[in-house]
Amino acid sequence: MEFSQLPLSFEGKVEREHLDFLGHMNVMWYTHLFDRATWGFYEGFGFGQDYHQGDKGSFALEMYTRYLAEVRLNDSFKVYTRAIARSKKLFHFMHFMVRERDGELSATCEMLGIHIDMRTRLSNEMPDELATAWDKLIEAHNKLGWDALISGVMSP
Repeated sequence: MEFSQLPLSFEGKVEREHLDFLGHMNVMWYTHLFDRATWGFYEGFGFGQDYHQGDKGSFALEMYTRYLAEVRLNDSFKVYTRAIARSKKLFHFMHFMVRERDGELSATCEMLGIHIDMRTRLSNEMPDELATAWDKLIEAHNKLGWDALISGVMSP
């Protein structure tokens, strides 16, 4: 799998504060860093903070993280994101954290989100322009020639 074919949504380095007593990045930091990657991904197609400042937005519904290879102090990493599928209100995507020193897939985070009317804080359908943006990403990512490592526990 060539993750660099996907949008780069975040890059970082493991700092001392990220470590647990086992000497590797603690699970709480994966959640934090994958959240930052989510916003980086969203910004790439007009679904970022500006979109969420108005009367429309999104909430996270489900998150499934797999830890595959340690990241330790001073390890640099990149997070790439793939759009998987969507329905009228739901969207499914996945992050891939790649350790830079050896290109090892360190962790994945699969997410399911829902489009929200922020005035009522209830779900509603995506506007056409957002739905089209998701569809274009999904179509492009499905042409990569490799399947995402989805868990099978969530779908839109």
